[in-house]
Amino acid sequence: MGSAYITGLGVFLPNNPVDNENIENVLGLINSKPSRTKSRILRNNGIKTRYYAIDPNTGKQTHTNAQLTAEAVRVLSNKFNFSLEEIECLVCGTSGPDQLIPNHAVMVHGELECLPCEVISTSGVCCSGVTAFKYGYMSVSSGLTKNAVTTGSEVVSNALRGAYFQPEIEAKIQELESNPVIGFEKDFLRWMLSDAAAAVLINDKPRQDGISLKIEWVDIVSYANELETCMYGGGVKRTDGSLQGWRDVENPDEVWKEGYLNLKQDAKLLGQHIVDYAVNKCFSTVQAKYNLHPDEITWFLPHYSSEYFKEPLHDAFLDFGFPIPYHKWFTNLTMKGNTGSASIFVILEELMSSGKLEQGEKILCFIPESARFSYAYMLLTVV
Repeated sequence: MGSAYITGLGVFLPNNPVDNENIENVLGLINSKPSRTKSRILRNNGIKTRYYAIDPNTGKQTHTNAQLTAEAVRVLSNKFNFSLEEIECLVCGTSGPDQLIPNHAVMVHGELECLPCEVISTSGVCCSGVTAFKYGYMSVSSGLTKNAVTTGSEVVSNALRGAYFQPEIEAKIQELESNPVIGFEKDFLRWMLSDAAAAVLINDKPRQDGISLKIEWVDIVSYANELETCMYGGGVKRTDGSLQGWRDVENPDEVWKEGYLNLKQDAKLLGQHIVDYAVNKCFSTVQAKYNLHPDEITWFLPHYSSEYFKEPLHDAFLDFGFPIPYHKWFTNLTMKGNTGSASIFVILEELMSSGKLEQGEKILCFIPESARFSYAYMLLTVV
């Protein structure tokens, strides 16, 4: 196989940053009451500002996911003097497309109105941006195409608005009178997630007028064979840990009353497994496969959902015998928010634009996905 290089990244963040005090002003209240868990969750996750594709004055959505993604591709095109008409392969990953059918990538292609090309969509949660990236990397490195544009994007804010939870609230009004807090597994994510899109240009040759990142390898591993569902939407979790999808409901009214379409997180399961499997299961395999040594890593780019996991992740690598000191870490979670499939590329774009990178440095990227515990690692070299 030939080589493939990241020769540019473009990021689009919608509207102005929203600080912690104004989140509910944008997303709205649930059942006309402020959240009782917001302060605790924000204190743990460390996020101070984030971006929403919502007009704070009207509460209306300002961008669809496809539009947001197209904007990131246009930023990439303008910043790196790459014509949209040159795209040979377009691959788009997201957790939440605007509709079930058509797929997200063809909707982005429609927004871009560029020439016909190969278009692929990947699904999942945080790893969906990496699976899109890996498809583009394989397409270019195999010689099937000379370039690929891959994206990760999220517009989750529209599903986190207070009004979105109202049908479930109204169906359970008596229960809520005695326990007025909406289920923690749903409220938890309102303070964790936000919107962004990132686009990556992959070429078969590095740039001649600036830095590029050679893609050494990308590994993605699922542990769904061992662990039950942790983060989910479009279903509810049964007591035995299995998932019942919204199509498996006899009475369609139950879909709204039971909040089948709301995004949920089993926070207890997340805390039990996300770090342990990231290092002792997945990284142990990756480290042995590529004979990685900690001294060769210059930068470590972790995508984690919360600052709460920073120290446990650091300590897990240390205990494993692969110490990565904090001065090698680069993240922008606190100011850009947790943007799911876009996050790792939002981080990478900021580092690549920082002027800090030097020839030969190696960048190790880490992307966990809690949906059913999948993990991605990738190694890049500055050229």
